[in-house]
Amino acid sequence: MKTFVSASWLLPVSLIFAACTSSRDAGTPPGPSGEPSAAVVAEAAIVPAAVTEAPTGFDNLSNGFCTQAQMDDARAVFEEIEGPVDGLGPCYNLTSCAGCHQNPFSQDGTGGQVNELRAGHFNGMTFVPPPGGSLIHDRAVNAAIQEQIPAGNELSTFRTTISAAGDAFVEAIADSTLAAIASSQPAAQRGTLIQVPVLEAGGATRAGRFGWKDQHASLLSTSAQEYLDEIGITSRLLPTENTCNGVVVQGGPFDGKADPEDDAGDIDAAAQFLRCMKAPPRGPSSATVTAGQTTFNTIGCAVCHVASITTSPAGTVINGGAYTVPPAIGDKIIHPFGDYLLHDIGTGDGIVQNGGPATRNMVRTAALWGIRVRTRLMHDGGSVRITDAIQRHANQALAARNNFNALSAANQANVLAFISSL
Repeated sequence: MKTFVSASWLLPVSLIFAACTSSRDAGTPPGPSGEPSAAVVAEAAIVPAAVTEAPTGFDNLSNGFCTQAQMDDARAVFEEIEGPVDGLGPCYNLTSCAGCHQNPFSQDGTGGQVNELRAGHFNGMTFVPPPGGSLIHDRAVNAAIQEQIPAGNELSTFRTTISAAGDAFVEAIADSTLAAIASSQPAAQRGTLIQVPVLEAGGATRAGRFGWKDQHASLLSTSAQEYLDEIGITSRLLPTENTCNGVVVQGGPFDGKADPEDDAGDIDAAAQFLRCMKAPPRGPSSATVTAGQTTFNTIGCAVCHVASITTSPAGTVINGGAYTVPPAIGDKIIHPFGDYLLHDIGTGDGIVQNGGPATRNMVRTAALWGIRVRTRLMHDGGSVRITDAIQRHANQALAARNNFNALSAANQANVLAFISSL
C-alpha cells in the first residue's frame, strides 16, 4: 500500500463516507439550538484572505489541496476491494468505499443508490438500540453470524448514501458559522446544532455536520467510522470490531486479521482523496431556473437549504487542534443548499445516534448540490421524484411545503427546474 502525504505543514487527512456513521447510539446530547459552545468559541477567528468561489466539477481533477498524482493514488485506495485477509467484516455492508460512492461513476466519492439498514425500539421514553447497535449489516463472511433485526425492534429505516463531493469544504465551516445560521432561522424552523467527539483529538468536541444524524464533525473521524461500520475494518482510531447482533467476533474464527486491521493508513489515503475533491458543479441555468430560485427563496425553502456558506480562513485550527485549514480549502464560498443542522421535518425514523434523545426524529437537512445526478432522495432514499420529496416535508418544513402547493403550476415548474439544476 502506498503512503499518502500532503503539504508538510498539514495535519492528518480524512474522509466522509455515506449515509451512515456511528453504530454507537448514545452520544453527546444537543446543546441549545444556535447557541455557541466553548468548542465553537475555541475555533479562533483569523483575518480572512480574499474570499473566492470553491472549485467545482465532476471532472476527477484536484481542488488544489493535493497534486493530481496524489489524488489519483488516493483514489486507488478508495476503490480498493477488501477481502477477509485485509480484515473485511466479519459483518459488513460492502467491500470498498467506491461501492457506495460512485454516481456519477467518473467521480468516485459522490453519492450512490446503496442503502444501509438501521433498527431499534422506542420504549415510550427513549430509543433503545438492538444488541451491538442500530446498524444491521447486510453481509457477513459466514452465514452463522449474519445479522437480522432482532425481535422486539419495531423501528427500521434505510439510510441512503450521501455524496461526499465538497465535504472538504464542509469540514472547514466554522462552528460559529453553523451556530449563526441556526440563530438566524425563525424559531419554528430553527435547526439543532449538536456537539460530537473528534476521535483524533482525544474526544474534544465540535459541531456535527456529517451523516444523516450529524454524527461526526471531523473527516478523519468519519473515515475511521465508515471503514469500521461499512467494511468492517478496524483502525488506530476505532480498533474494536463491531459485534454481529451483539455477538463478539473480534479475534474469533471469522476475524481474518489482527486488529487494528488498517495497518497501511487506508483511512488517511481514502480521506485524502475526498479532501482533494471539488464541490458539485451547477447544471445549466436559464431564465426559468433563475425565476425558480427566487420563488424557492420566497416560499421559505432557503431557510434550511442555505445557498451560500463561507469556509474558515486558511490557517484556522479546527477539529480540537488536529487539523489546520489549508489555503485550497479556506476562504472559499460554497453553495450546498443545506444548513448542516438537524431538523424535524416529519420523516424522522426514531433512531438516535450521537445526538441524544431529542434528535430521535430529526435528520440533517439534505444538501441539494448535485441533486440532479441522484435518483433516490430523502434520508431513506424513499422518494424518486423531487415532487414526492417535497410532499413528504412536514412539521418544521410544513409551511414551506404548503407554500409550494399554493403556487401556480407555472411557478411550481420554475421551482422544480431550479432544484433540478443543482
